[in-house]
Amino acid sequence: MNYEVEQKHRIDDAAALASRLEERGVKLGSPAVQMDQYFAHPARDYAVTDEALRIRTAGGSSFVTYKGPKLDVDSKTRRELELPLASTDSDGASFGELLQALGFKPVATVRKKRRPFHIQHRGHEVEGALDDVDGVGTFAELELQADDSSLEQAKQIISELADELRLGAQERRSYLEMLLERPA
Repeated sequence: MNYEVEQKHRIDDAAALASRLEERGVKLGSPAVQMDQYFAHPARDYAVTDEALRIRTAGGSSFVTYKGPKLDVDSKTRRELELPLASTDSDGASFGELLQALGFKPVATVRKKRRPFHIQHRGHEVEGALDDVDGVGTFAELELQADDSSLEQAKQIISELADELRLGAQERRSYLEMLLERPA
């Protein structure tokens, strides 16, 4: 089985993090806008099962993503399935219409500006992002893909790198959870 091993950290000083990354030879990519439309299942409560279904639109493409429940209390490790949508559905609207016809309900849309980066740690290329999330704040994410045989090592690599970059306390809630918890 394939997993996404991820840690997310709230960032108070994005310039300081950019400087620490630059010291390691890492440059932040250009900002890209991502829109994530989340859907509620017609027969089970994803807030209870800790799952998510979304359509992500970015750069003229869209993807449908299912995220399974978190597998531990130390990271945001979970099963993730992501499939590209047809180029004729670059904004995901047609697939969203299909989901609604099947009984799924739109919950909310998370909008963010993402600056991606890649960083080497212990012989692995870790995907990173500096996210400015509308209504939620600024965050750094670190992520590795893993299978059953490399899962524990991937968790350790991500945790060590977060410590080295002085990212501080981990945030396990999703951007959607934080957006929905916001006072009205």
